[in-house]
Amino acid sequence: MELWAVTIQDRRQEFRPTSGEAPFNLDEVFFSRTDARGVIESGNYVFRRVAHYEWDRLLGAPHKIIRHPDMPRAVFWLLWDTIKQGRPIGAYVKNRAEDGLYYWVFAVVMPNGDGYLSARIKPTSPLFRTVEKEYAALREVELTEKIEPEESARRLLARLAEHGFPTYAEFAAHALSEELTARDTGLGRPTDPRMDALRDTMGHAEALKTETEGLIRDFNAMRTVPHNLRVIASRMEPTGGPISTLSKNYGIMSRDMFEWFEAHVLGEDSNFSSIQSSVIQTLLIQGLSRLLNACDLQLTFERRKLGHTDLETEREILRNLVDAYKVEASKAISLVQDEARRILSACDTMERHVLGLSTTRVMCKIEGARLPQSGESLTDIIGQLKVFQDRISTRLDRIMHLGNEIRDRLG
Repeated sequence: MELWAVTIQDRRQEFRPTSGEAPFNLDEVFFSRTDARGVIESGNYVFRRVAHYEWDRLLGAPHKIIRHPDMPRAVFWLLWDTIKQGRPIGAYVKNRAEDGLYYWVFAVVMPNGDGYLSARIKPTSPLFRTVEKEYAALREVELTEKIEPEESARRLLARLAEHGFPTYAEFAAHALSEELTARDTGLGRPTDPRMDALRDTMGHAEALKTETEGLIRDFNAMRTVPHNLRVIASRMEPTGGPISTLSKNYGIMSRDMFEWFEAHVLGEDSNFSSIQSSVIQTLLIQGLSRLLNACDLQLTFERRKLGHTDLETEREILRNLVDAYKVEASKAISLVQDEARRILSACDTMERHVLGLSTTRVMCKIEGARLPQSGESLTDIIGQLKVFQDRISTRLDRIMHLGNEIRDRLG
C-alpha cells in the first residue's frame, strides 16, 4: 500500500507548472554524486524529476548545469574551499531546472572517495526566509560592484557574524538542525531526541563561551590589584612587614592563577574553547547522518533505474557513508562529554585557587586592622579584592552548571 501511494505521488509530481517553483515535496530527499571536478556520476529519481533533465543530459554534465543565476558566488566559493579540505559543509542553494523552474534546497556536501556526494531536502524553517533576503542583497552587490567570489565570501561571513554566527561551520550546523526540525514538524513526526539534545547543548556551549569571556575580563581587571596592594603596604609599614609579606604572597598566587588560567581557558586549544567547536561538529555530523539515511530510504521507495548506474551500488555507497559518519558522530559526542568533564575539573582547580586568594585577603584585612593607621586606601583595595573574587566565584558556579548540563544532556 505504501509503495503504491509513493507511485501515485511520483505520477502526480510529473505534472509541472509552466513557471515558478518546481514540485519538490517536504517528505522527499534527493542526492547526487560527482567526481572530484564536480561532474555528475549518479543521482536518484527525485533529483532527475525536480531538475527535469533526462539522465543522458545529467550524467557526465558538470553539477553547475543546475546553478541558478540568483545564487551568490560566495556560497560556492565557501563550499569548494571546505570540501577540498576533506570536510562536509551545508548550504542553502537555489537551483534552476531544465525548463526554467526554480527550486530551493538545503544541501549537505561531503567527500566521498575521490569525489563528492550531496544530499538535499526542502528548506522550510524561518531561517530560510532570512537567508533568501541575504542572498538577494549579496548577489546584487556581486553584480553591481563586480567583486570576486573570495571577497563576496568575506562579506557573507561578516553578515553571518552580525547574525550571531562567528564561523560558517556554526551557521551550517545550526541551519541543518533548524531544517531537519522544521521538516519533522511539517511531516507530523516527533523530533529527533539526539538532535534536540545537541541543539540544547549548542545553547549551553554558547552560554559557556559568554561566561568564559566574562571570566577573562574579570581576571584582566584583577591583575593590577596585587601591585596596588604592595604599594599601599610599603607606605604603611617597614619592608618585610606582615601586610607587605601577605601582599607579595597574594601577587604570587594571583600570577600563578593567571598563568594556569591562560593555559586552560585562553587559546584555541584550551578545553573551554574546544567544546563549542566539538558541539558544532557533532551537530553537523548527526544531521548529515540523518540525511544519508533518508536518501537510502528514498531509494527503497523509488524502484527506478538511475540512468546507467546501479541502484544497489548507490545504496551501498550511502550506507557506507552512514556507517562512517555514525562513528564520527559517536567520537564527537564522546569528545564533547570529555571536554565537559575537563571543564568541571578545571573549575575545581580554579575554585581552590580562589579559596587560597580569599584566605590571604582575609589575613590582609586582619593584619591591617592591627596597624594604628591602616587608612581607607587599604580597606578600599581589600574590598576590591573581595568584589573580584566573588565575581569570579559566581562565574565559576555558572560554568560548572553549564558543564554539568552539557555532560548530562548528552549522557
